[in-house]
Amino acid sequence: MKFNKFVALLLGMVLVSVAIAGDSEKEKEFRVAAGIGDVETLERLLDEGVPVDSANKFGVTALMMAIQNDNLEATALLLARGADVNAEAREGCTALTFAAENGHDALSALLLERGADLNAKTRAGWDAMMIAARYGLTDMVEQLLFKGANTASTDNNGRTALMHAAEKGHPETIAALIKGGSDIEARDKNGATALIIAADKGNADSIDALLDAGADINAVDRDGASALIWAVGQDHLPVAERLIYRGAKVNLQDADGITALMEAASVRSEDLVYLLLRNGADPTLVDKSGRDAHAIALKRRNKRVVSLLEESTGH
Repeated sequence: MKFNKFVALLLGMVLVSVAIAGDSEKEKEFRVAAGIGDVETLERLLDEGVPVDSANKFGVTALMMAIQNDNLEATALLLARGADVNAEAREGCTALTFAAENGHDALSALLLERGADLNAKTRAGWDAMMIAARYGLTDMVEQLLFKGANTASTDNNGRTALMHAAEKGHPETIAALIKGGSDIEARDKNGATALIIAADKGNADSIDALLDAGADINAVDRDGASALIWAVGQDHLPVAERLIYRGAKVNLQDADGITALMEAASVRSEDLVYLLLRNGADPTLVDKSGRDAHAIALKRRNKRVVSLLEESTGH
């Protein structure tokens, strides 16, 4: 992952401001030196007895600051001088999760060689592989997989690294995770698969990657909604087209009896209604409240959608 110089400068300023919170002046100076990659100052202060794992009030150590700023030489020095590779900041972040978040695969490789815990998680339940997957850092994901990262690990919402990659739209990362053993049909706490998550977010290329690997196109979540119902409900026309082309059931109903056509009427999309009708959507189906797509369209007051549905049913 590449950051522009302005973002890097801001990050450096934040690190310096965080570093100077509440402990000895030498410890503050030590963390600032790590953040800016001042190896000579680091060596001097270590020789003067500054604890290598001295942390600020947020639990952030010099090693974490060196990692955040992609300072390889400073990182190597701190590790050589005994820095705890698995120390945790207040939010549960470790040097490895910081490396993943900032896209520093050379640093993550160094941390892994020194025994970084692949399973360490932030408070959100994200481990390094989930973070790398969210950012589409395929090289880092492959590196973590090679080191034995657990593809079945889940965050606080029950989402795997594969689901994170699907949510953010990274087809290459998805392919790497599936090759590495990720369960393509794993479910989060809402019963959603990676495919349903990709459809909800409108990530057409991710959908192709998942379907090419054998994902169930008609899998449903806890509420009985399929990827197509989610895509239409979020007004993602290109994704709906892709799913229909690849065999999604257009008349599937969720637990409340809602169909993709009803969702199209609800979002007032003439294009989606036309697409679904053209591909066999049944306008006479009703939900558990007894409403059909036409009734929903009338309530939503879209004349063109109402007209399309009336033409299809002979109203």
